[in-house]
Amino acid sequence: MAPRTRALALLGLVLASLCAALGPAGPAAAHAVVVSTTPQRDEVLPYAPREVLITFSESVAPVSGRVQVLAPDGKRINIGDPEVRDRTLRIMLRASDRPLGTYLVSYRVISADSHPVAGSFTFAAGAPSVAPPLPAAAESESPAGVLVPAAKFLGYLGLLLAVGPPLLAAALWPPRRSRRGATVTALIGLGLVAVAIVGTWVGQAAQVVGAPVGRLSPADLRAVADTDIGLVLAARLALVGVAAALLPAVTRGTAGRARTGALAAVGVAGAVTWPLAGHPVAAPVPPVSIVLTTVHVVGVAVWLGGLFTLTVFLLRGTHERVLARILPAWSRWATLAVAWLVTAGVLQAAIELGRPSALLGTAYGRLLCAKAALLATVLAIAAWQRRLIRRRVAAGRPRWVARAAGVELAVTALVLALTAVLVQTPPGRTDGATADGVTRDGVAQSLTTSIFVVQFDIYPAAPNTANSLHAYVYTPEGKELPVAEWSITAALPEAGVEPIAIDVLSLEPHHGSAEIQFPLAGEWTLRISARTSDIDRATATTTVTIR
Repeated sequence: MAPRTRALALLGLVLASLCAALGPAGPAAAHAVVVSTTPQRDEVLPYAPREVLITFSESVAPVSGRVQVLAPDGKRINIGDPEVRDRTLRIMLRASDRPLGTYLVSYRVISADSHPVAGSFTFAAGAPSVAPPLPAAAESESPAGVLVPAAKFLGYLGLLLAVGPPLLAAALWPPRRSRRGATVTALIGLGLVAVAIVGTWVGQAAQVVGAPVGRLSPADLRAVADTDIGLVLAARLALVGVAAALLPAVTRGTAGRARTGALAAVGVAGAVTWPLAGHPVAAPVPPVSIVLTTVHVVGVAVWLGGLFTLTVFLLRGTHERVLARILPAWSRWATLAVAWLVTAGVLQAAIELGRPSALLGTAYGRLLCAKAALLATVLAIAAWQRRLIRRRVAAGRPRWVARAAGVELAVTALVLALTAVLVQTPPGRTDGATADGVTRDGVAQSLTTSIFVVQFDIYPAAPNTANSLHAYVYTPEGKELPVAEWSITAALPEAGVEPIAIDVLSLEPHHGSAEIQFPLAGEWTLRISARTSDIDRATATTTVTIR
């Protein structure tokens, strides 16, 4: 098989394996999770709050115009821009015009690792509304479609192709072998990285705005430049340009040590940009995670990029005596690179998992297990190759080595595919950190009379125990209405229990509190009467279930 044909076949295999992970990222692409909210999800408050707080597992940036609170009547009542302090998003609400009923909180933010996080929850002031408010028609949860994951895969592939040829050309390339193919391959790799940067930029704009790619405006694209990931992508693109200027001389073997060292420095700097746009920046100790991930990326690029170059350009057609010098040196490089990537990968995995139970108890952990199993297969093949090299028989059997390397590349392509899925999966350390909702065993209702609206709740609404009752009186517009005199009774007609008068303590002008003990379970009739002036009095009657 000609070198060009082998190259195309291997590239096709790698790309096909990577594309196996190109399914829509969906909500799992969001790596920051909501750990608490105030009010809590589904909580029933006796009053309308003045602010809403949402705390995330990592720092976030709100998307302009995509954070809102809708009142029970569907009106938007948040004022100003939301504030972010530490990891908490604060949404201020209007002091007036806060009716009673169910409120909807909707948000869209960008997490520290550049992924969009969108969601909503409800709470109620008084009793929940019969028909909760609905937000405006939302865009797709994954507005960029497969653009972002596809760009990531192209970036990974380009990185391998850009690193392998100059690495071998700088130290192991036979003098009589053509270097043209290696130079073209490395430049194609840099081109793929550049295309991936553009794709990631456009996809990030779509995710920030929450609109499909086709509806993006030039202003939307420019806005990415003001984000952290925009700066990282711009730096990566600049480094690609510098590498493209330095690389041809290195692959042709005409570069001096200074140019070769400069290209190596640019490569390491480029590798650092990968963790700066991913999980490590939101890890518990970001500097450690950034270093570990950089080492992991460099190790993978050296190992797989060098293996690809060796397999396609050098194994066949190179004299046995020359291979006898190249293969031992490459074996040492590959062993060191594998040691780097395994050590750094294990340490970073431990950080992202957070706890041993997350290894099998989370999607992130199970993907890690699958990746480790495939990697073990690859390392077994690599160990067999190394044994051939140490016994000095590999140079005489290049077909064996090439076939083993082909299998190694095929399996590592699957490893890369799992890695591509892994970087879109929330880390195990965030699993179980999602904010809990409120489960109420009590009763909360809203009753309307000709004069006022009374909101009340009874907790725990159980017989033969002390139950707390809180009642609040508002005008029909939702403003607090002072009560001059309260009168509350409870009766159980089905059991012949006549109305029981309940003593009410006025905690606030519009707020009454009482302790009730229901002697029996059943459907109790509750009458709440309030006098709001010398002549204005009204009574609300309802049935509450005590069990």
